[in-house]
Amino acid sequence: MDLDITADLCADLDLVFSALPHKASAEACIPLLEQGVKVVDISADFRLKQADVYREWYGVDHPDPTYLEEAVYGLTELNRDAVADARLVANPGCYPSSAILALAPAIQNGLIGSDIIVDSKSGVSGAGRTLSMTTHFSEVNENVMAYSVNGHRHLPEISQELDSIAGDPVNLTFLTHLIPMTRGILSSCYAPDPDASERVRRVYQEFYADDAFVRVTDAPPQTKQTLGNNYCLVHPVVDSRTNRLIVISCLDNLVKGAAGQAVQNMNLMCGFPEEMSLEALAVYP
Repeated sequence: MDLDITADLCADLDLVFSALPHKASAEACIPLLEQGVKVVDISADFRLKQADVYREWYGVDHPDPTYLEEAVYGLTELNRDAVADARLVANPGCYPSSAILALAPAIQNGLIGSDIIVDSKSGVSGAGRTLSMTTHFSEVNENVMAYSVNGHRHLPEISQELDSIAGDPVNLTFLTHLIPMTRGILSSCYAPDPDASERVRRVYQEFYADDAFVRVTDAPPQTKQTLGNNYCLVHPVVDSRTNRLIVISCLDNLVKGAAGQAVQNMNLMCGFPEEMSLEALAVYP
């Protein structure tokens, strides 16, 4: 088959991926949806359910808020059936993917309360390709920095999904750091007073037993173990001294945190095997 790159999309399409900036992505996707084309949107334009929250965090009005309620949040491990039936899927953010997959089993099984801390580190590619002072090599190299201390744009997305799992609002502290590497996200998540701590690991193993791309590990995972693949590695443990649940998760922000998750969503939406084209091994070491 001959594949041509053109400035405009042709009329005969089954599904479109959109990776445009916020607002511009929705403006491009809405006409496609009206034509009956399925869409996986990799921007933030359809992730949040409330238009006022979108406006608060992204600084613009949503082009058509009526689509916010229809959009399915495309974290397939939690919304597999809904994704399969959807025509509009909001691909999750990279930080939210790592945090939600780390915490969903504990919250859904009532193992922890609502007071949660998520401390995340990201490689520089998480910032995109737009030039900025903080992403220059000489600024990033041999350096670690916290940023968005007063609230990262992914905070409402994580809160929204964890609130939905819990059935009540969670009290979430989310802090992000930029680290001197190209790609990868590692999230360390903390919650006090876990219930039935001796069965935490079993709960996680059972929760993800049927999920091809989430693995519960025996040891704390490393970002290199996910470099270039579509896996999220999760390691739950209880600190017996403080009676606190610690869950460490890591993924490649450009694969499971972006394009790989988008393909996983497409596979379900089109009736293909969920794992199709996504079973590559990590580029390790």
